[in-house]
Amino acid sequence: IARREFGSGISANVDAMARLGLLYLRDGLWKETRILPADFVRQAGSTVPGVVGLPVVNPADYGKASDHYGLLWWNNADGTLPDVPRDAYWTWGLYDSLIVVIPSLDIVVSRAGQSWRRERGEDHYAVLQPFLGPIAAAADDLLERQPPPKQKAEAAATHASPPYPRSTVISEIVWSPADSITRGARGSDNWPLTWGADDQLYTVYGDGRGFEPFVDRKLSLGLARIGGPAEAYSAVNLRSATLETTGDGARGKKGSGMLMVDGTLYLWARNAGNSQLAWSTDLGKTWTWSDWKFSVSFGAATFLNYGPDYSGARDGYVYVYSHDHDSAYEAADRMVLARVPKKQMTQRTAWEFFIEVDDSGQARWTADVAERGSVFDHRGRCYRSGVSYNPGLKRYLWCQTLPGGDTRFAGGFGIYDAPEPWGPWSTVYFTERWDIGPGETSSIPPRWISSDGRTVHLVFSGDDCFSVRRGELVLPAAN
Repeated sequence: IARREFGSGISANVDAMARLGLLYLRDGLWKETRILPADFVRQAGSTVPGVVGLPVVNPADYGKASDHYGLLWWNNADGTLPDVPRDAYWTWGLYDSLIVVIPSLDIVVSRAGQSWRRERGEDHYAVLQPFLGPIAAAADDLLERQPPPKQKAEAAATHASPPYPRSTVISEIVWSPADSITRGARGSDNWPLTWGADDQLYTVYGDGRGFEPFVDRKLSLGLARIGGPAEAYSAVNLRSATLETTGDGARGKKGSGMLMVDGTLYLWARNAGNSQLAWSTDLGKTWTWSDWKFSVSFGAATFLNYGPDYSGARDGYVYVYSHDHDSAYEAADRMVLARVPKKQMTQRTAWEFFIEVDDSGQARWTADVAERGSVFDHRGRCYRSGVSYNPGLKRYLWCQTLPGGDTRFAGGFGIYDAPEPWGPWSTVYFTERWDIGPGETSSIPPRWISSDGRTVHLVFSGDDCFSVRRGELVLPAAN
């Protein structure tokens, strides 16, 4: 196949171009050899504010910042191309030469044709829709009918099995149709939640501008309050100079856990040299930050949530979970658990760490984080999570995202249940590929669990939004 100039004096044929796309599709791996860091590759599909990179279409475009540009790749992260997955990204060379990568569809497309004809004043993305839209539709249809070899291999792998046996208390979850999902705060993610003493939900978001009307700048850590039922909630952004931070990805603090106890809001922030605690006694207006951190493990700490203002808790302790890694961006083999008396949360010396359940069924604890044990095992697949108590069923529900790829748009997760905060765990729901993207975090807020415990609402960061989906918990038939 003939070579041609792609840009900057680089010449290649479409096969070579496709191989570069395949390297990115495989998160920087080539035949099991690491060529590029996975975090670097994943930023190709994310918007990098202030980066100039408009293609040579209109001289007036020079010097403008792009809403579509990642690290040297164009992308659809903001959904400008409605018929193309938002995780799609591509290089854009001379004569509209393209290397297109769409991880959620497991495809790479390379093009080395003639330049497309443009109308005067036409948006520079308009020429892409007629090309990428049909490709995405055809690949999506093929994926539904016959998964590609990579996915077949993964389905056959040991990862495809849940790490714990099926629950004997909850038979299954029946999800509402995908088109019933409500989405708000487009462009923001994370969403740890807690039920306040005022009957409102409090949450923090990351890498966005919150709910409409949006705040005036993109925040890595912003606060919001949510009221009403899950199907018709109302949300308002809350501003706090002592909480808000900026910085995309790992460059800025992000919220990983929220809790209200006795009228005080508590927040775990990750990307802070592991995890740092903050608290507010005035419903989020002002915050105090701890002068200590969890600097070993607990890279994405999250609170166990009960009822409003922590009512209905099993005892006088507050419980915190994380995958067993210093970084929020790396998966681990196990989950870990810590606890603290609820009146001593701000004192580092009051915290202790789960070791194991002894022969009598009692949990053992230690003040030494180096002696921490595992509260949940799933080799290489423990990542970010959210935990809450379902009083109607008297079960703890733990939502865990499976790592890998851009989970905003495609991926899997599990929901596990147990009679105690430390287990024993069983599997309520497990999938390697949900029918939509589960996002990197999810939880089942107790505020939106029915009194009988059978109707729940999953809040997740899929599609880079505050996404809410109803689920019905099916119980085993009585014998």
